[in-house]
Amino acid sequence: MILRQLKLDDMDAAAHVHRAAFDDRLPWLSGLHTPDEDRWYFRERVFAECEVWGVFEGGTLTGFIAFREGWIDQLYVLPGSQSRGAGSRLLAQARATHPDLSLWTFQRNAAARRFYETRGFVAEEFTDGSRNAEKEPDVLYRWRRG
Repeated sequence: MILRQLKLDDMDAAAHVHRAAFDDRLPWLSGLHTPDEDRWYFRERVFAECEVWGVFEGGTLTGFIAFREGWIDQLYVLPGSQSRGAGSRLLAQARATHPDLSLWTFQRNAAARRFYETRGFVAEEFTDGSRNAEKEPDVLYRWRRG
């Protein structure tokens, strides 16, 4: 497993990981965005505003994290690569850079919630989803170093 910072050239692979993991965990939201919309979002928002790191196995991107001051915007690992330490390594990279991190995840994404809670994130706010594009109830988590 190799961890390295991603470049814009890695954008298509990151968008693919995002879509595969998102659709696997949240099938009721599958197809909400087209592949072209995903690539636009990654080019214009994620890679433009965040530090993006990826985990590679056998030369293939299997997971990535996008973070900025105080926030984790994205953390996705391919379904077949989950529970093997990739998410923890990616999260460690963000924690090493920032002492205070927040993130949103959907309330129904039980696996993501367990992942963050077992790593010290605490739920701070629950919403009805009216403020997010998916209109899906979500939860705000926060982690603070030591």
